[in-house]
Amino acid sequence: MTETAGRQGLDLSALSVGQRAEEVRRITPNALVFYTHASGDLNPLHIPELDGDGDGKPEGICPPAFLASLISSVVGQRLPGPGSRERAWRFETGEPVCIGDEVAIRVHLIAKHKDYVTLSASVDGPDGPALSAELDVVPPSQSRHFGPYDLPDLMVHRHRHFERLLSACSDIAPAVTAVICPQSEDALAGALAAADRDLITPILVGDPDAIARAAQAAGRSIDGIRIEAAPDAQSAAALACKLVADGQAQSLMKGHLHTDTLLRAVLNRSHGLRTERRLSHVFVMDVPAHDKLLLVTDAAVNIAPDLQAKADITQNAIDLARALGIALPKAGILSAVETINPALPSTLDAAALSKMADRGQITGGLVDGPLAMDNAVDLEAARVKGLTGAVAGRADILVAPNLESGNMLAKELTFVARAESAGVVLGAAAPVILTSRADSEFSRLMSCAVAALHAQWLKTGHPAPALTQPAPEAAQ
Repeated sequence: MTETAGRQGLDLSALSVGQRAEEVRRITPNALVFYTHASGDLNPLHIPELDGDGDGKPEGICPPAFLASLISSVVGQRLPGPGSRERAWRFETGEPVCIGDEVAIRVHLIAKHKDYVTLSASVDGPDGPALSAELDVVPPSQSRHFGPYDLPDLMVHRHRHFERLLSACSDIAPAVTAVICPQSEDALAGALAAADRDLITPILVGDPDAIARAAQAAGRSIDGIRIEAAPDAQSAAALACKLVADGQAQSLMKGHLHTDTLLRAVLNRSHGLRTERRLSHVFVMDVPAHDKLLLVTDAAVNIAPDLQAKADITQNAIDLARALGIALPKAGILSAVETINPALPSTLDAAALSKMADRGQITGGLVDGPLAMDNAVDLEAARVKGLTGAVAGRADILVAPNLESGNMLAKELTFVARAESAGVVLGAAAPVILTSRADSEFSRLMSCAVAALHAQWLKTGHPAPALTQPAPEAAQ
């Protein structure tokens, strides 16, 4: 987000020849993203992530109109200030300016007329003048002040946390993944897209003829991809579990079959992948306005978990957070309030889970609760409520009281806060990639990436190398 400082506009009587204003700005990716989308100038030369001319690296070149907007910002904020209206422009371009460059924006009042002033202005980059201009400006009719909260903020819809996870996958081998019943266009396309990004090496398990028809419908080739034949969904799920048990696959991926059918196979005592841990689902969420990943659990498997189930749910999420590079995950156990109330059983469970963590029954992270949603993720809300400790206001993991609340929380973050999500089932001998037909292709990719990173952690006991480095600061 950005916040505009309050400024005082100067009317004609307060202006005189010789007045100057200057600002120094660094060109950030977000600044160009704002400009390209607001103007509709989606030339790839101007977009931070794209290689517009095919030379192998993104250019991020500022167009002249963007540089002119920097001059407008000084005119509208400083000289003459808020309320000014530009009536004429004359300008000349100079040396290119790119993302990361620091520029100086200078405005000089060179003439005063009956009802307007003339300004000389420039934008100077590291290689010299980038834009020189002369403009006529009508100052405000009266001096007025605008505070920082009079104007709206902006937010870039960027999923930088997921970008870091995707980048980390380049350091590890693709996870061999048994894709169960990829017999619909969307199920097969999601698996193949993940294979294209080297996130998984798929083994397609199901009806070979139906898989071939799905590939034709998706316009994709499956030549060279291993196919294991199974006559129906139950057989395919059982065979996929056997591939993992035999060490031929590292993870499972749901295709065109019911979730219950898949999970029954995973939990089967004779050929399944069950462990002493209860299965649970975790949504890994990249919320554009939030400064780190959020894990939400359980929103898809356990309907009304008891205390022991919640302990397993919390442990599964802590393990996944560690696999994603969070060295000491902070789990907030959610309820409607942050105080223990016997009338709210979820507060009793939260208090018990906190004590279980203190006694070593939940390991690898910090656990605190009960916490309400606000004081779990917002430091100021936690401060106002008088909550101390390392978790309040800083939670990486949000443990919901039940499936209904967890599902609503995850869907609200997705459809209201514009989060992207990845979904995996944990607690089995291998991660299970659980996707929905409503998921975006990016969400499917990220589910595969999260499963690959978790499989790497199960195999080595360590996160991918790139995730052990500090996360880069967000571009503002």
